[in-house]
Amino acid sequence: MSNAPLMPKATAVWLVDNTALSFDQVADFTKMHPLEVRAIADGDAAQGIKGMDPISTGQLTRDEIEKGEKDPDYRLKLSESRVVLPPAAKKKGPRYTPVSRRHERPSAILWLVRNHPELKDAQIMRLVGTTKTTIAAVRDRTHWNASTLTPMDPVTLGLCSQIELDFEVQRAAKEKPTDQQYGGATLLPASETTRKDGGFEPTEKQQEDLNVDAVFAKLKTIGGKKAEDEQTE
Repeated sequence: MSNAPLMPKATAVWLVDNTALSFDQVADFTKMHPLEVRAIADGDAAQGIKGMDPISTGQLTRDEIEKGEKDPDYRLKLSESRVVLPPAAKKKGPRYTPVSRRHERPSAILWLVRNHPELKDAQIMRLVGTTKTTIAAVRDRTHWNASTLTPMDPVTLGLCSQIELDFEVQRAAKEKPTDQQYGGATLLPASETTRKDGGFEPTEKQQEDLNVDAVFAKLKTIGGKKAEDEQTE
């Protein structure tokens, strides 16, 4: 529990009006400055504020006030509340988006769909606080305002922080399997290019073509035939 009472200024107004406590005692109990308490007593501050009884709210006892009135050096002690409030349950749901920013969500969705297609609909919903129907409409260009939508960064629009966007993008990248990129054609090793398959037998014509002497002989024959044709002409 906090060391200061609820509504300290209203409590100070009540203590000044209904007790004989010193300004220092009231200031110490309400965690205010003594000069501010003096201004309340003089009517220069807290005008129009209705005093709140700390006894009725269980923050102070009558015996504690009497001890303080008898001894100016005594400091009042705040009573512990007997009511224990359960911790507030965290609400699960889409992110709250201010009314002034809601019309900009489709533009942010379009930006996310174009720049980060790896994001799932649930992640987009967490980032900009939208629904699956709106995401599908923007993605399929069936949104009522699709013709005028302009992609806009949700971080710039204030719909989410850069840290939140980076977290969702990295998370989506980890979940998406990476495709093996084509590195281009490479040369086969010498063992593959010089390997002779047992089932391959070159024909006589192929052996003749591979014979170097036969190739030169054929070239000479072609050259002599060409010279004879020129003499005939």
